[in-house]
Amino acid sequence: MAKKAMVERERKRQRLVEKYAAKRAALKEIANDESKPMEERFKARLALAKLPRNSSPTRLHNRCQLTGRPHAYYRKLKVSRIALRELGSTGQAPGLVKSSW
Repeated sequence: MAKKAMVERERKRQRLVEKYAAKRAALKEIANDESKPMEERFKARLALAKLPRNSSPTRLHNRCQLTGRPHAYYRKLKVSRIALRELGSTGQAPGLVKSSW
């Protein structure tokens, strides 16, 4: 089980990304528009830099929804390999059978 603080930190980042998504997209559009004057584009870049760092979507990291584990994460299922194996062993994941020989 991951530390609760790490899981909460990731949730906080997710909330910040959602909160600033529209503002960030608008500023990026202005900053990347070649037809706008250089001063306006530069101001957009400065405004973009003033946004919280954790509001950037690249700061997010996928975590298992059951355990909070950050590694060996299956995006489609949103769980880690270990949690998936447990679900398969208990028969809670449909179509998944743990191999044993």
